Amino acid sequence: MPRDTLTGSRIRERRVAQGIKQAELARQAGISASYLNLIEHNRRRIGGKLLLDIANVLSVEPALLTEGAGAALIATLREAASDLPQAGAELDRVDEFAGRFPGWAELLSANRQRIAALERNVETLTDRMTHDPHLAASLHEMLSTVTAIRSAASILAEPGEIDPDWQARFHRNIYEDSARLAETSRGLVTYLEADDETATETGAPQEELDAVLEAAGHHIPELERGEPESVALDRLGQGISAPARELLQIWINRYSRDALALPMDALAPLIARHGPDPAVLVRATGADPAQVMRRLAAMPADVLPDPVGLAICDASGVLSYRKPLSDFPMPRFGAACPLWPLYRALNRPMVILSLPLVQQGRAGAGVWVDALALPVGGIAVNSDPIFEAHMLVRPVPREVEGAVQAEEVGVSCRVCAKPNCAGRREPSILASTN
Repeated sequence: MPRDTLTGSRIRERRVAQGIKQAELARQAGISASYLNLIEHNRRRIGGKLLLDIANVLSVEPALLTEGAGAALIATLREAASDLPQAGAELDRVDEFAGRFPGWAELLSANRQRIAALERNVETLTDRMTHDPHLAASLHEMLSTVTAIRSAASILAEPGEIDPDWQARFHRNIYEDSARLAETSRGLVTYLEADDETATETGAPQEELDAVLEAAGHHIPELERGEPESVALDRLGQGISAPARELLQIWINRYSRDALALPMDALAPLIARHGPDPAVLVRATGADPAQVMRRLAAMPADVLPDPVGLAICDASGVLSYRKPLSDFPMPRFGAACPLWPLYRALNRPMVILSLPLVQQGRAGAGVWVDALALPVGGIAVNSDPIFEAHMLVRPVPREVEGAVQAEEVGVSCRVCAKPNCAGRREPSILASTN
């Protein structure tokens, strides 16, 4: 039902909610009860002074009666319905529902956003619990200590006399192991409650590198100006471990080569003219497609108003570089969803795969991806090439928006509830129970 024909329904809902009789509202608005009845059943349009009078009696803004729910609320309700299509929500009546029951509509919208935020937290925590070396070491130490305490206690609990010296030794061992267990537990709790920055300081080198690049916005002004690589390394490499600094050096070397081949001053006008389409920019510049993707991911906001993401993996499928987007998160460790075109590109090297995607559970938040796999290094004699794959994530181009059906993928198997997926490696902790 069109939104402007629901004014009467909204008036009726507001009146009933406030406990006002139809005759009383009609009297205060200066009209007959029969005419108000026609208005409330959407058989008479209303506007002008009468609308203002009724809104004043109901103590609401006139816009709430005429416009109903906002476009953002309607869009969120549609996304919520798309997340669970088997529920059979009446999408053709979502506007009527939001207009007649704005409070319930806001509640559903808020819950949908809260669920999305919680799922993102679960994605982050499961990555951390699965791959965090500090967490794994702490849990191993706790289990070993508990086992030692149990062994000593079982000996003391056995029937028969134990030499006093050995008994004292077992008691001392239990005491020392208990103290160590308490200390390890406190340290683990402190670590788990630490903020992201503190956790990163004790994380893996790749995680340290990700944190450094995220803080820098993946853009290095010194290298764009042609300054020595050591200047960027000294600024970005403060406070990180030696292995992470080595990874940063490798990344800076590649960034420097890319910036030299495709200077930002030359690339920015092309982006303004053609947008972030790597295939078009490759034709305009004659550059390496993977290099163009990396340069797009390194552009600042004033050059690239709509942010883009980038994932790079080696031939094993493990992500070696990640720049996620809010609409397209990426796992912090290991391999991602096997349905990503990033991996499909490894089977079709030297070909740019370009298509729309939407992540499971994020209906309506579609993106466009361009994936390409190229050999690392030059051609060698009697040696098979080792491929590296790039996948650029960007907004859906306006000219094809809605014209192409987006493929549904996940983030990683552990946090993806996509049913009947041929690429699933492990059960999902978010699997629906419906």
